[in-house]
Amino acid sequence: MEDDHHIHEVDLFEAITLIEDAEDAKNFFIDLCTPAEIKAFVERWKVCQLLNEKKYSYRQISEMTRASLTTIGRVARFLNEENYGGYRKMLEKISLSQDK
Repeated sequence: MEDDHHIHEVDLFEAITLIEDAEDAKNFFIDLCTPAEIKAFVERWKVCQLLNEKKYSYRQISEMTRASLTTIGRVARFLNEENYGGYRKMLEKISLSQDK
């Protein structure tokens, strides 16, 4: 059963890699997710960006985003300590695309 979940998870991630632009991404995620899930993604991404700036305390970020301190701590852990590197890689890609 777990293998089936993994296969379907890979299928989803492969589908996401085929998204060509922000409009396609928006439409796919609106179909895929509830409004609350999208709101949570947006909140976490904004927290990630603010943490990356290294200018704000967790409390300031919470006030700016309305994210809980627990969410901010989790994003910070994945941004700075975990080996997945997803947040970091996306921040780097955005930075490179803005430099062009």
